[in-house]
Amino acid sequence: MSETVISVENLSKAYRLGVINHGMLYKDLQSWWARFRGKEDPNSVIGMYNQEQIDGDDRFWALRDINFQVKQGDRVGIIGKNGAGKSTLLKILSRVTAPTKGNVRVKGRIASLLEVGTGFHPELTGRENVFLNGAILGMSKQEITKKFDEIVDFAGIGKFIDTPVKRYSSGMYVRLAFAVAAHLEPEILVVDEVLAVGDAEFQKKAIGKMEDVSKGEGRTILFVSHNMAAIKGLCNDCLLIETGKITMFDNVDKVISKYNSNNSIIGGNRDFSKRKTVNLPLKFISMDVFNGDFMEVESIPCGSKVIFDVKFQIIPDEIKNIRIGISFYNSINGSYVTEFNSYYLRNEMVTCKQGVNRCLFGIDKMPLSPGGYTVNLIATRELDVLDWIRDACQIVIGDGLFYKTERMPLPGSYPAFFTECDVEFK
Repeated sequence: MSETVISVENLSKAYRLGVINHGMLYKDLQSWWARFRGKEDPNSVIGMYNQEQIDGDDRFWALRDINFQVKQGDRVGIIGKNGAGKSTLLKILSRVTAPTKGNVRVKGRIASLLEVGTGFHPELTGRENVFLNGAILGMSKQEITKKFDEIVDFAGIGKFIDTPVKRYSSGMYVRLAFAVAAHLEPEILVVDEVLAVGDAEFQKKAIGKMEDVSKGEGRTILFVSHNMAAIKGLCNDCLLIETGKITMFDNVDKVISKYNSNNSIIGGNRDFSKRKTVNLPLKFISMDVFNGDFMEVESIPCGSKVIFDVKFQIIPDEIKNIRIGISFYNSINGSYVTEFNSYYLRNEMVTCKQGVNRCLFGIDKMPLSPGGYTVNLIATRELDVLDWIRDACQIVIGDGLFYKTERMPLPGSYPAFFTECDVEFK
């Protein structure tokens, strides 16, 4: 039986909410007055969405009562919405920050890739940073020299190895940082979403390397990503974190299925009315997705008519210049795809009265290609954010016929979205 290499017991991490300059005097005064009266800060982005994580001492609990164990050779994916606490957990395991409560026991050397350029000095060359990074990881100069050529070859930056890394692109940073972390033989490799900065070819190469060091060398992998395909392909187990708590730790297929079902809008309404928020002047209540006949749909066929029905509540007598936006992100790799925003679609400014209001987005031909998408909702008034729900839900675009010719590319070769144009031969 494999031995336990990571043991986490009753782990909690709190941050004290400080005074933040909002860039506008009236907002600073508004925040100060709210705190003076013992009220919640109306300008706190954290407070808008995770009030259950804030206690009476103005402490934000990024993690609360986390318990789990990881065995040697396990490949564990860590998933959850933005702000759930995934990166905080990795920083504690990597000893970047200390827990507020609880114990963490780690057996073996950890190599962490948490942010672009972690452990790199911008004025040093790539070559110098390889040795610096290796020394930080506890490697001797002889061990680093032995692996040096392999690291440079994997990173694919041979021509620039003697160039100061301050001149590197973010992709070059990540390639070199991952190559160092993966090749210097750590017992535990911790990788955050930072790999998403690299191109698709390098991501595939990096995941292949992680498979090799885990399956072939028995090393342990902790991998945070919004790319469910990468999590599913690499990991055997998966940990789901929601608002700072572990809600599931099981087989990767079961956990991803639960995560998708929790955030899916398939089958009808998405209700936001029970969110714990501060006293927002505007608050999203719900969003429904209908076909052209105003019928709820299981999925949206590509090329079909679809209606997004967004309901929101206005607290004051009225709010002028309201803008409502729906943005779409690829649920596999998290990349931004497109947005529908009332500000770009209407010439006149919108004023909404007190009570429940609706904003309907009618799309005659859904241009997104088949697949899963994460939807964000945002309401603004000029530069002020009134309400913002990140990862509001997930929708599924099904197969359909976008073009009038009823011809479509083969599945697997779809573009990000489809568009029509006039074609003539002369």
